[in-house]
Parts: sequence; structure tokens; C-alpha cells
Amino acid sequence: MPTTHGVLVRHYTPHPALGRHQVLDARSLAYRQRHRGEALRPVRWHPAIPVLNQQDLHAQGIATSAIVAGAADVDALGSCTANAAAAALSVMLTPADLARCGLTVDDPVEAQRWAIRLYAEATALDEYVPYVWPPADSGSSGLGIARALRARGLIGSYTHALDADTVAAALQNGSLLLGMPWFSAWFTPPATGFVDTVPYWRTSGITGGHEVCAIGLEDVAQDGAGRVIPHRTVLRLRNSWGPDWGQHGDFFMRLSTYVALRSQIDAIQLHA
Repeated sequence: MPTTHGVLVRHYTPHPALGRHQVLDARSLAYRQRHRGEALRPVRWHPAIPVLNQQDLHAQGIATSAIVAGAADVDALGSCTANAAAAALSVMLTPADLARCGLTVDDPVEAQRWAIRLYAEATALDEYVPYVWPPADSGSSGLGIARALRARGLIGSYTHALDADTVAAALQNGSLLLGMPWFSAWFTPPATGFVDTVPYWRTSGITGGHEVCAIGLEDVAQDGAGRVIPHRTVLRLRNSWGPDWGQHGDFFMRLSTYVALRSQIDAIQLHA
């Protein structure tokens, strides 16, 4: 986990379903969310695009070699950062803006192809992740994907939420890119959709790093000073493993789990 010139980099072992690394740049972290105890409410954001699936690409009719020059055809791609960004962008942009940038809202296959192109661009811009796809499918970071969106002119800026209170407060205004460690037990969530209610998840081992899109607060509780009560506050998160996974592609996590894993998590909000 090297730190150089104010940049912390945490690399995770590449995995076909997981492709996120953690990059925290002090220059970028200066642009951060604030929460001053304002009352918060449950909220849910609805991505305009369908639930994407970075796995089973062949079954979806997706040939990565036809999307990005020099890419080999693979059945799964570590493009979770781009998939999460596509979901977040579809919350933020108007239908007309989505049409102009080519992100279709009614075809999951075309939207997945769009995300794959973005992933390739992000790996080239992600200076702290040492490999570029193609050929190396070694992942990218939330910061790298935000920079790729800005390079395309699709966002004007991005800010960071650095603690439980600011994560909950930021969700009042829109979705968040949430990069996190992914535990082996979380691949198969229970019927409730809460990955952190699996009894053995903490000891099941970290499989890799994953990027998801936080799309709401299912429940939120605050104390008398306005601080969020983490174990009584619940995040709704959009995954990118297809609509048959979890709760129609979504899952839940208590904010207390975010607090426990905060050193390995980054949360980024996109702005027009």
C-alpha cells in the first residue's frame, strides 16, 4: 500500500468479476463533501440504464475484440468501475444528454459495450494502476474512472465523501461511486440482499476490489447532534452482475460495515 507524494495506492489481485483498485490522491481529496448535522431522509435514486453484467459476455453477444482495438475476446471483464460509473451517470444526466453521449437506456448489451469502452479509457488514464487494457485486464480505480468521464466532457467535477456522515449526506443529492474490498462470502447474498448478515463474511477472505454504485439510503438514523447512527443506517447498492443477482441486481449493506472497512473504501460523487 505505497504512499507517494500524497497519493495512497492499494492494489487488489485481479479477478474476472472484480477490477477495482484504491487510489486516494490528496489533491483530489481536497474536494470533499461536508455534513453539518442536517436532517437526512431515506432516498433512492433510479439509474436510467438497465442492470449491467460484466460477466457472461459471450451469452450477451458481446465480443470485446469488436469493441476495443487489440482486445482479446473474454467472457468476463474487470470493468466494475466503468459499470458503476455508467449507472451513476445515468442518474445524473438528462435523457437528451445520455443520448448524445451514446449511453442507451433501453438496451443492457449496448450499455455494457459503452462501459467497456470507458473502462479501456480509464486504464490508460489511471497513472497509479500500472497496466492498460488491452491487453492486461488488471482493473482501474474510482479516481481513474472519474478522470476518464471528465476527459470525455461528461462531468464537470467530482467530490469525495470521506466518512459515514458525508456518505449519507451525499446520497441526499445523488448516487455515489463506491469502491470497496469484496469478501468471498458476498458473492452469494442471502434472500434479504444484506451481504453483511452472512455470519462468516469477515473471515471468508477478501477476493479482490470491487466498484459499485450507491443508489440510496433504505433507512437512516441520527443522534441528537445530527450524526448518523451507522448500525441503523442502510445503503442500497447497484452491482454489475446482471439483474438475477441479489435483489434484481442490487444489494444492501449497513453503514456500520462501511465504517469497519472505511480504510479500504473510497466514495466519489459525480457532478455536471
